Amino acid sequence: MASAPSPDTDRSRSAGPPGGGAAPPGADDPPGHDGAVPPPDFDYLPSTVTRSAKLLVTGPFGVGKTTLVGTVAPLVLRMDEAMTEASLGVDDLRGTPEKTTTTVAMDFGRLHLNESLVLYLFGTPGQVRFRPLWEGLADGALGALVLVDTRDLDRCHDVLDLLEEYGTPYAVAVNRFDDGTDYPLHEVRQALDLAEATPLTTCDARDRQSCVGALITLVEYLSARRLEPSP
Repeated sequence: MASAPSPDTDRSRSAGPPGGGAAPPGADDPPGHDGAVPPPDFDYLPSTVTRSAKLLVTGPFGVGKTTLVGTVAPLVLRMDEAMTEASLGVDDLRGTPEKTTTTVAMDFGRLHLNESLVLYLFGTPGQVRFRPLWEGLADGALGALVLVDTRDLDRCHDVLDLLEEYGTPYAVAVNRFDDGTDYPLHEVRQALDLAEATPLTTCDARDRQSCVGALITLVEYLSARRLEPSP
């Protein structure tokens, strides 16, 4: 399994109360904690964790990446900012008139699969101008789950081309929107020009069981690839 760094866990403490002197014990700790030992699962990985796996959740702007990561992972870091007029003429915002924020760096989710294995989910920015950041996030990833929207499948091609360019294995999941059309999957496969071996499934980014099913589809595909004999 490829290792991924855990989030920065250095919780800086305040310099103390006005006028000098030490801050009272536990002054900046979460409620209900006495300050002696960090509460379990607050910032730090349990000592039993010995392995990690890194997966990308990617796709075009407004396709549901942030929602999926937040739905699946109980521990989430979001980096959203309000959209401004500066993005006009730069970002392709077709089909997303209701969007008021955008991911400017990444979404990060941590999910404990068992006592020794942790899964890191990295949601990528959707805009083309963040490609250098996308390349950094892809480094060390076992694979990617690509979310697509049937309301505008053409916007998915840039992401698929990028994954092909970097040789990152991926599965595709059609995220179901309330006003979207449920096309047969074989038609979606044809429209996206996906290889027959590329997994294609559906999900609802708001439903945890549905999202987990899509991730399982990706992991099963990655496992099968590892077992394939080398050419």
